[in-house]
Amino acid sequence: MKRLLLPTLILAGFLTTSCKQAAGTAQEEEATYKTMEIELSDITLSTGYSAAISGVQTVEIRPQVSGMITDILIEEGESVSKGQVLFIIDQTPYKAAYEIAAANVKSAEAALSTAELIYESNKDLFEQDVVSEFDLMTAQNSLTDAKARLALCKAEEVNASNNLSYTEVRSPVNGVASMIPYRVGALVSSNISQPLVTVSDDSRVYAYFSMAENQMLDMVMQYGTLNNAIRQMPEVDLIMSNGQMYEHKGKINAISGTISETTGAVSIRAMFNNRSHLLRNGGSGTIIIPVERKNCIVIPQTATYELQDRVFVYKVVEGLASATEIQVSPQNNGTEYIVEKGLNVGDIIVAEGAGLIKEGAKIISKTEEEAE
Repeated sequence: MKRLLLPTLILAGFLTTSCKQAAGTAQEEEATYKTMEIELSDITLSTGYSAAISGVQTVEIRPQVSGMITDILIEEGESVSKGQVLFIIDQTPYKAAYEIAAANVKSAEAALSTAELIYESNKDLFEQDVVSEFDLMTAQNSLTDAKARLALCKAEEVNASNNLSYTEVRSPVNGVASMIPYRVGALVSSNISQPLVTVSDDSRVYAYFSMAENQMLDMVMQYGTLNNAIRQMPEVDLIMSNGQMYEHKGKINAISGTISETTGAVSIRAMFNNRSHLLRNGGSGTIIIPVERKNCIVIPQTATYELQDRVFVYKVVEGLASATEIQVSPQNNGTEYIVEKGLNVGDIIVAEGAGLIKEGAKIISKTEEEAE
């Protein structure tokens, strides 16, 4: 009997150790996690889009006649008014052309007056059988030719007058002038590669940006039609290139009717008031579009993990973790998801650390107050 004592003690020790290890393993599988109960809520998501800024009207001003610049009447970056003279092109040849055209008109008027007198005289003489019908018709043709000559001279006078007026290059819009690449003495024409100056009306500005086709379709489906989307979409914000939020909100007022074949995106335009002229034509920024969703399921992104482009959460079912696939909206604010399918009101899920949990792990719930 004494010989059996040692093996029995060894076996007993082994069983005791195994039980302790099993207990330790079970304790390791248990963990305390922050959980949340699914309920409906409202959320406003904000999505950013890179935008290019343009004045509501930007005009490249080019000369309509050729010649040498004799005077520049504006400063670079200066505010200009519609009709204001900006440049003067050498007027000497155009004044001469106008004076010649005006003289030709007077000559043609005199010729017409003479032709009328001859025709009236021949008409009376023809009635008295003093001149032949041939003489009368010749006088009538001369009168017609004189009238046509006068009309041609008047047209040439108008053309010469217009060309003379074009030597004064005026601004067609109110706005702000760009830099000027030309100086006095430069020879310019209507086909110059660079405009004399660009004038941008920036009392209001447009912010142009692009949205992916699927996002545009989601937006249209949300509001019913494209026109409803334009009318009912909330106001948008603009983050300027220095990272600061622009003081005025804007409104989307145009959505392209076509989709770019190269990018698969839709062009959209938002308009902003720019009374302070802080925004400039050619600038850039980021458009922030708010998207309001009501009575939806919102969960933190820390409650999810991804596997092969599929999104999962861990439901807590009878105290155990159960992996559940969900479908989320493509629109999110970077910290939360809107759940479209996979969860119901009243479900309990692990709210954070989902990527560290194993299927079937025992979950000890921890409230938000306890987590803090």
